[in-house]
This record gives sequence, C-alpha cells and structure tokens, in this order.
Amino acid sequence: MVDSATAGRVLMDHDDVRRVVARLAHEVNDALRAAQRGPLGLDPSRLAIVGIRTGGAHLAHRLAEQLGIVMGRVPEVGVLDITLYRDDVLSGASMPTLKGTEIDFDVEGRPIVLVDDVLFTGRTIRAALDALLDVGRPSCVLLGVLVDRGLRELPIAASFVGRAVETTRDERVDVHLVEEGAASDQVVVRVARDRRRP
Repeated sequence: MVDSATAGRVLMDHDDVRRVVARLAHEVNDALRAAQRGPLGLDPSRLAIVGIRTGGAHLAHRLAEQLGIVMGRVPEVGVLDITLYRDDVLSGASMPTLKGTEIDFDVEGRPIVLVDDVLFTGRTIRAALDALLDVGRPSCVLLGVLVDRGLRELPIAASFVGRAVETTRDERVDVHLVEEGAASDQVVVRVARDRRRP
C-alpha cells in the first residue's frame, strides 16, 4: 500500500497503532505480575513510564492511559531528552536543540518501562539508558517500542514490540502521530533520502 503524501509503504494505520498500544499495555501488565511473583519481586504499583522525545513521549502517555484501564491505576509518566547523550551529537553542522527531560518523580528502585517509537541500531536506547541512570537507579528497565525494524549495532532488545518489520539500510521508518500534527496516526516505511540517519 502506498501513501501519496509520504511515498512509502504504510505499515500501520491509526487503528493499528491504537490496537498495538492496547496490546502492549496488557503485555506490560502480564510481565509485571509475573515479575512480582519471581525473584525480582517487582511491585507493579510502583511502575512508571518514561518516553524518549519525541514520538516515544507521546506513546508513553498513551501506554499509561491504557495501563490505567488494565491495572486500574495510571502510572506516572516522564519524558527523557537524550540529545546530549547521543554518540553523534557533535557530528552535525549545527548545535542540537534541547527540549529538556521532564521526570517529576523519583525513579530510584522503581520498575520503569522505557518507550520509543522505532528501535533501529540500538544507539538511541543506549543513550536513553545513560540519561535515565543519571536521574536515578530503577529496580529494572523494560523497553517497549512501537516498531522494531532490526539492523541492530548494539546488543539491545525490546521487552515489548508492537510490530517487527524487516528493513534495509536504504529505508527509514517514519512514525506520524496526531500529537505532532499528523492528520492521523500512521507508520510508513520508505526509501531514506539521507542514509546517514542513526
């Protein structure tokens, strides 16, 4: 399927994204319940969600809302700005724009679900973990992503995956969300114009 506005293959539409986030909420809840009974002894009531700016932040809020339905309690949500933690931060021509980390709760000793829109090389997640650990030390960090496109460069895997798709380095996965001004949620795979994208 080709969308004329983005000239790519539509991987997920608005309803797909909604269904996936709802399913991920159930998977998170099930995993926490199992971990509560296991050796980690995690406390699901202390769960917090942290989204990576920008797409991950919006998805984190959506996931928290769905977890409120599943668990009967909406977890606290924080937003992580990883700009200064990226390993390519100085390779660009201009100074990066900082939007700030917004975590208004103590992450120490709490289970955290880290949320991003697309998992690719793993470098964004590595940067996010560094940024998160500078805020505090969670009891554990679980990773949830809307799309896992493979092609990992670091040994990082998601705990919760909305949709896994095989891609090539000549492609990119664009996530369009209504919170960012899109007319409708959509995930599109298209040929990348800039192959240097991390």
